[in-house]
Amino acid sequence: MAHTLPALPYAFDALEPHIDAQTMQIHHDKHHQAYVDNLNKALAGTEGESKTLEELMADISKYPMAVRNNGGGHFNHTLFWTVLGPNAGGAPTGDIAEAINSAFGSFDALKEKMNTAGATRFGSGWAWLIVKDGKLDVCSTPNQDNPLMDIAEVKGTPILGIDVWEHAYYLKYQNKRPDYLSAIWNVINWDEVNKRFKAAR
Repeated sequence: MAHTLPALPYAFDALEPHIDAQTMQIHHDKHHQAYVDNLNKALAGTEGESKTLEELMADISKYPMAVRNNGGGHFNHTLFWTVLGPNAGGAPTGDIAEAINSAFGSFDALKEKMNTAGATRFGSGWAWLIVKDGKLDVCSTPNQDNPLMDIAEVKGTPILGIDVWEHAYYLKYQNKRPDYLSAIWNVINWDEVNKRFKAAR
């Protein structure tokens, strides 16, 4: 069961001006495609070939580093494209809004916590909003790790991930990661995050 690159659910330029079309095209067609290709190569002829991404993540310590890096890259980006969208952003509503207020005090407090997690992640990695024991929490992971992995410091179900690898923002924001982190809130698809929140609970 070879893994495949999911189609981007909107046009490359749909997130302008916050994320530029060229970044989206390279990020999806080149970087994410490479994770998929390299994951398939790393799994070829092993029992891991028949596993879902989620099953691989749960036992990632049993697999070679190539599976961890590329499987994580595939999982993380597959989630990432769906939690972004055109005509998105703004404040969350519904169940997720209530859960955010209950866990962090306010939406602004969540943004600050996520932006800090992303800005202070040394090198490459991700900032996450996760569901852990039924409640929301924020954490970050290095490289292409994620909170589903059995090796994660903080484990949980990721419902929103923000990519802080330089390839996610460098063409437009250069070395100004905090500027990218504040801009990305304009394209967060809260309907999708809310759907993932309900499923994770």
